[in-house]
Amino acid sequence: MAEKIERKYLAHYVDESFSGETPSYVRLGDDLEEYNEELNPDVEVKKNIKGEQTIDHKGYDVQSDVDPYYASEGSILWEKLAEIANERKTGAACKTTKVDVLLTESGSQVWAYREDVALIPNSIGGDTSGVQIPFTIYNLGNRVAGTFNTSTGVFTPTGSGT
Repeated sequence: MAEKIERKYLAHYVDESFSGETPSYVRLGDDLEEYNEELNPDVEVKKNIKGEQTIDHKGYDVQSDVDPYYASEGSILWEKLAEIANERKTGAACKTTKVDVLLTESGSQVWAYREDVALIPNSIGGDTSGVQIPFTIYNLGNRVAGTFNTSTGVFTPTGSGT
């Protein structure tokens, strides 16, 4: 039986510059015990009078919850999320990109994908463990395969020649 891939090798990064001139990717997970990309497939199952079943799969409404997310002094992502929450920003102010990367134990890359997303804070406050601002990542599409350098934080789309 093949070895299970440890969860730590599936990494998730968000651009804390919020689509600035130069992306600045930060890895999620410091306080997370679990993180799932919920695909939320849009599927309609039909059965005709002959007893045959068909499936109409129209796509996905992908989202992920980052909860908890603690405030850290000097964190650009925390500052941006607090700005969005405190100023009740919407639309383009919440848009950025994320990169999901699967690595091997030796550090080589299995795959990487970048996608446009919106980061929407759900609350601000928390309990006595620290100031929290949990948020949801809503995938917006424009998913692109490529390579991601985990040392430099640079994503290169497949076929870009760079």
